[in-house]
Amino acid sequence: MWSSRLLFVLAATGSAVGLGNIWKFPYITGENGGGAFVLVYLICIAAIGIPVMIAEVLMGRAGRQSPINTLRTLVRDSGTSSFWTLIGWMGVLAGFLILSYYAVIAGWAVSYVFRLGGGAFVGADGELSSGIFNDFLANPWEVLLWHSLFMVATIIIVARGVVRGLQVAVRWLMPILLVLLIGLVGYAAVYGDFAAGVAFLFSFDASKLSWAGTLTAMGHAFFTLSLGMGAIMAYGAYLQSNTSISSTVITIGTLDTVVALAAGLAIFPIVFAVEGLAPGEGPGLMFQTLPIAFGNLPGGTVLGALFFLLVSFAAITSAISLTEPALTYLVERYNAKRSRVAISLGSFCWLLGIGTVLSFNTWADAKLFGLTFFEVVDYLSYKVMLPLGGMLIALFAGWVLSKQTVVDQLGFEDGMKWTLWRTGIAFAAPAGIVIVFVYTIYQSFG
Repeated sequence: MWSSRLLFVLAATGSAVGLGNIWKFPYITGENGGGAFVLVYLICIAAIGIPVMIAEVLMGRAGRQSPINTLRTLVRDSGTSSFWTLIGWMGVLAGFLILSYYAVIAGWAVSYVFRLGGGAFVGADGELSSGIFNDFLANPWEVLLWHSLFMVATIIIVARGVVRGLQVAVRWLMPILLVLLIGLVGYAAVYGDFAAGVAFLFSFDASKLSWAGTLTAMGHAFFTLSLGMGAIMAYGAYLQSNTSISSTVITIGTLDTVVALAAGLAIFPIVFAVEGLAPGEGPGLMFQTLPIAFGNLPGGTVLGALFFLLVSFAAITSAISLTEPALTYLVERYNAKRSRVAISLGSFCWLLGIGTVLSFNTWADAKLFGLTFFEVVDYLSYKVMLPLGGMLIALFAGWVLSKQTVVDQLGFEDGMKWTLWRTGIAFAAPAGIVIVFVYTIYQSFG
C-alpha cells in the first residue's frame, strides 16, 4: 500500500509527468498557435483524461492485483466475456514496448545535463547545436551508454518494491522536480522574454487552431496522463480503501496540467529571448533550440544543466511506472522475487532498446513499410495499442463493469457526480479516443 494519499498523488503525477509534458507539450503548443490549443487541451483533459484515469484507478483498487489478473477478476465478477482481459495484456505489452525506447530518449536528456553543464553550448548557434546533437546520435556506443545508465537506475528503483523503491523515489524526485521547474520559470521571468512567452501560451487566437491541431490536443490529453498502458491501474492497486478516487484523480490531472503549462512558461520566454529562435520547432525544440538559448543567456550553463536534470527526473518517474504492470504480473504468475523479475525484465527491455539506439545511426536505412525499428515500435505501442487499450477501458468501465463495483469504489451512484462520471466514461471518452485513433491511422496511411 501507498503509505498516504499524497504519495499516491506524487507517484501517479510522476507517471503522468514525463517527456510528454516537458518535451512534447511545449512544442505541439508552439506548432498549433498557443492559447487556443491550450484551451482545447484543458477541455479534453476534463472530458477524456479524467474519466479514463478514474476508471483505471477504481479497477486497480477493486482487483488489488496486476492489471492482467485484475481484469480476470473483474471479468469473472461481472459475468462477461473473457475478451475483456485483453485490456490487461495490451496495457502490459504497450508499457513494455514504450519503455524500451523511452529509456533511450531519456538517456539523451541525461547526457545533456553534462553537455550543458560542461559549457558545450556557450555562444552556440544553430549550426553548432545541430552538429552536437547529430554527432551524438551518430555514435551508437555513446547513445547506448546513456540508455544503459538510465535503465540501470530504473531497475534499481523498481526492484526495491513499493515502500522502499517507488515511494522513496517519488518522495524525493517529485518535490525536487517541482522546485527545479519553479526555479526555471523564475529564471525565464528575469532573463527571458516573459511577456512574449505568456502571450504565446495564453493569448486566444482561434484562427490559428486547425482541425488537425484540435485532434492533436485530444490525443495528447489522453496520452499525457499515462492512460491505456496499465501503469495507473497498477498504482491504483496499492491505493488505500478510504481514499476518494475521484478527488484524487482530479488533483493528479490538475498537477499534470500545471506542470505542462509551467514547462511552457519556462521554455517559451527563454526561446523568445534569443533572436532568430522560433517556438514551433518540433521535437528539435528541446535538444537543438533550447541549448542555443541557454548558451546565449546569463547563467545559461548552470540553468541549462538544471533544465535537463528536471527532464531526467520527470522521465525516470514515468519509467518506473511503465515497468510496474509487467513486473507485478510476472511476480504473481511465477511467485518470484520482485528484485529478480525487475532485473530480468529490465535486461530484456534494455536489449530491445538497442534497436531504437541503432535506428538513429547504423540501422537508419533499414526500414519496414518505410519505418525504422524505433518508428515501428512507437507506432504499434503509442499510436495503436494505447488508444485501443484506453477505449476498451472506457467501454468496460462504462458498460460492462458491475455498477456495484463502481459504487463501492467511487462512493456515489446518484446525483451530479454520477451523471458526470457516466457521461464521461460511457460516451465522451470512447468517442474522443475513437476520433483520435482514426485520425492517427488516416495520417499514417491516407
